[in-house]
Amino acid sequence: MSVLLRLAWFFKAEWRRYLVTVLLLGLVAGMQAIPPALIGHSIDRIVQGGPSLSILLPYLGLFALLGVGIYGLRFVWRVLLYGSAYKLAYLLRSRLFTHFCHMSPAFFQQHRTGDLMAHATNDIQAVEQTAGDGVLTLVDSLLMGGLVLFIMCSRYSWSLTLLALLPLPVMALCMHRFGNQIHHAYRHAQAAFGQLNNQTQEALSGIRVLKAFAVEPLAQQRFADLARDAGAANLAVARIDAKFEPVIYLCIGASYLLAVGGGGWLVHRGELSIGQLTSFSLYLGQLIWPMFALAWLFNIIERGSAAYGRIEAILAEQSLIRSPADAEPLDSATPLSVNLRRHARGEGPPILQDLRLTIQAGELVGIVGRTGAGKSSLLNLLLRLEDPSDGELRLGTQPLPRLQLQSLRRAFAYVPQEPFLFSMSIADNIALGRPDAARTDIEQAARSACIHDDIMAFPKGYQTQVGESGITLSGGQKQRIAIARALLLQAPILLLDDALSAVDARTEQAILMHLRDALKERTVLVVSHRMSAVELAGQILVLDKGRLIEQGRHAELLAQDGWYARMWRYQRLEQGWETSA
Repeated sequence: MSVLLRLAWFFKAEWRRYLVTVLLLGLVAGMQAIPPALIGHSIDRIVQGGPSLSILLPYLGLFALLGVGIYGLRFVWRVLLYGSAYKLAYLLRSRLFTHFCHMSPAFFQQHRTGDLMAHATNDIQAVEQTAGDGVLTLVDSLLMGGLVLFIMCSRYSWSLTLLALLPLPVMALCMHRFGNQIHHAYRHAQAAFGQLNNQTQEALSGIRVLKAFAVEPLAQQRFADLARDAGAANLAVARIDAKFEPVIYLCIGASYLLAVGGGGWLVHRGELSIGQLTSFSLYLGQLIWPMFALAWLFNIIERGSAAYGRIEAILAEQSLIRSPADAEPLDSATPLSVNLRRHARGEGPPILQDLRLTIQAGELVGIVGRTGAGKSSLLNLLLRLEDPSDGELRLGTQPLPRLQLQSLRRAFAYVPQEPFLFSMSIADNIALGRPDAARTDIEQAARSACIHDDIMAFPKGYQTQVGESGITLSGGQKQRIAIARALLLQAPILLLDDALSAVDARTEQAILMHLRDALKERTVLVVSHRMSAVELAGQILVLDKGRLIEQGRHAELLAQDGWYARMWRYQRLEQGWETSA
């Protein structure tokens, strides 16, 4: 029952609905306790005076009124009870999604997508059932069972009642044992479901790679193995679940046998009438639901407890990147300064170290270097997707950890190496950060990103649906739409993380020229493997193994004849070969 205590915060918030539900359940239980007594009373009258329509009609009328009343009350309490359970599911899903949105990238490296989806679907469904069916079975079984037991003991025979209830302790012991078993089995089944979700999501996301390498049979075999494991885990739950009903019906059958045997003896002795024994048997029949409900309650509670435990464990995890309680106001029209002594992930080697630089407001800065030099990591630090191990970054005089996260990230427009497009129209993808943007602004951003003509070539233009993750577009088109999305934000600082790698050199130069004209008052950081993309930068940073090895303008770096100059000559020579070819 601990899961009900852990959900006390919700029951307190919805106490009115649950109170009315309990009152209606009590009223229904009282109304349901009337027909057995009426039936016994009518049987005794018929035995005494013989069958008569005048005797039966009043009873039939009362049965009809009770039936209509019970139907109406059941409808109302179901709406109230299950409406509250659905609200709990909504609150938990909203809380989980909000929690996911606030977690740092390290959280998603530890938890796979399929597991998180399982928390938001199956786990919450089990908790929802606890707040609905669990509360129903608990309250209804206690009210109905208590009322029926009171009537059986007070109006008929307490000794016969005790005799009929002798099988109950056996059932209670079995239910407790089965409940513990199903708790552990259900946790294992949910974990297996999460692994199956992971495999499905990865296979569907990488279906092109699977087909290109002709490894569909291997993927199918792996999926089949996980599906088999998930099926076996669910079958283990079903096996335990299947033990509940046989035990219940055996106990109920034993109760009826004892009641009929003992009741027949009491009738023979004249302590009970035929009508009273009939009523007693009907009341015993009404005990079937409370007995069954208590057994079902163990099942629901254990499933809900296991599921809510998994949800609580996820919600208890804290993001490594958080806003301070006393966040300072943001002034983004100030220089960015980096004083970084060391930055590493975990206990591994440093990704960045001994990095000191200042980027003035309105400056175009190029960042180049070998693969793995730390270029993207530097942008992640600026966005506070990570925090440095040793050192600090400032926006003006303000350390980044002192700023409110949302306001800090609104100061940046970011285009990652691998742009992500959502399954909606091109216009909606460009306007992702500004949903209220005018169509003219969207088109102007697209022109600046040199993607307008490509969009207009589609039959539906800007209303073209891009498909999941932009699957209907080429790599260059996705990059340029992502650039248009960033330009439309009009943030004071633009970060381009190798965002021109999938376009040709001519388009790259056209985009850069548009950016120079459109972003004269904004700070731009361009990460690129092409030296041609940073030639016009006011400051070029060359990183190697996380260190700043060269810094200056294009002409100054050529004069130094270092890594930048050698790479620039090599790329020019390579471009010349491609042109001649």
